[in-house]
Amino acid sequence: MKIGDIIPILGMVNFLLLLFQLSTGLRWIKTPSAVHRKTGITLFIAATIHGALAILFR
Repeated sequence: MKIGDIIPILGMVNFLLLLFQLSTGLRWIKTPSAVHRKTGITLFIAATIHGALAILFR
């Protein structure tokens, strides 16, 4: 597996995290605010890595 193969996987992870953030923010899924905050931080980190790899390797 090359580093360039990770880019689409991170894109799918970002999409799922974004859907989760939207669902918890609109209260479709009831979670504590700490969970919402931690997944938001995870989304930011994953999106940053995804973007950086996409710029560097595509």
